[in-house]
Amino acid sequence: MEKLHFDIQINAEAEKVWSVLWDDFSFRQWTSAFTEGSFYQGNLKENEIIKFLDPQNNGMFSKIVTLIPNQEIKFLHLGEIYNGVEAPQNWGEATEKYILTEDENTTHLKVEIQTLEQFKSFFEEKFPDALSNVKHLSENQL
Repeated sequence: MEKLHFDIQINAEAEKVWSVLWDDFSFRQWTSAFTEGSFYQGNLKENEIIKFLDPQNNGMFSKIVTLIPNQEIKFLHLGEIYNGVEAPQNWGEATEKYILTEDENTTHLKVEIQTLEQFKSFFEEKFPDALSNVKHLSENQL
């Protein structure tokens, strides 16, 4: 399992950054860095299953193991989705965690990922652009 860390300083309050991360419209915008047309289905609640999908209904499904609004969310990735059909995988502790800490009007967004080696280069290539999108949306939306 590979551990990856990404972080960015954003000139906006944590509540605003959280909103950009998880509101449907802005989620689709910042995650376009991974795949154009990305979206998620499900409720952002602890122990709920979330599906992260592309326009062809391919993607992955994950369980929310931790959720503290405006501060932290952690997903445990459970499997892939092909043409809308879930395919459970034995990925062990493949997780994705978003941590927001606020200091005055600045938010430090940190992302911690535990992933298989085969996905490492994808995340290293795409996550900096995705976080740049989050920063831009957080600092420039009303």
